[in-house]
Amino acid sequence: MVQAPTRFTIVPDDYHVPYAGTAGDGRKFFLSDELFGMDSAYVGLYLWKADGTFDEVRVDEVGRPAGLPPGQAAPADADGLVAARLAELGDYVLEPIEVEPFAEEVKGVTFGWLVQEFEGEYSINIQPGDFIAYYEPWDGLGYDT
Repeated sequence: MVQAPTRFTIVPDDYHVPYAGTAGDGRKFFLSDELFGMDSAYVGLYLWKADGTFDEVRVDEVGRPAGLPPGQAAPADADGLVAARLAELGDYVLEPIEVEPFAEEVKGVTFGWLVQEFEGEYSINIQPGDFIAYYEPWDGLGYDT
């Protein structure tokens, strides 16, 4: 029987995962400026303790790029905010991180990496926006968009 994943790896890349690694204080992090809902966009910093257990979410609502079709991910116009969030991390290192999935509600919006099951297969999907989905073997080397 297939078991729901309790850990997965996030590997930084040049597409949807430019910022993942270890912060100066040893915590694991993932930072995205592509999180989105129907009418909103967000810059989200997801933090896990050094052992990969969930710690906290820091979220800022930003403007969604004009003319972007609904349901499509794109970087928000928030370079200054991304730079500020990166500065909060201290001397960070971009590197693969192994962490647990989580869900945290902020102002009525679910943020996190959610485990989902469909027809006996599990995935871990980013929220909000559902634009990254990891599958077995949970090694972070590939994802669906």
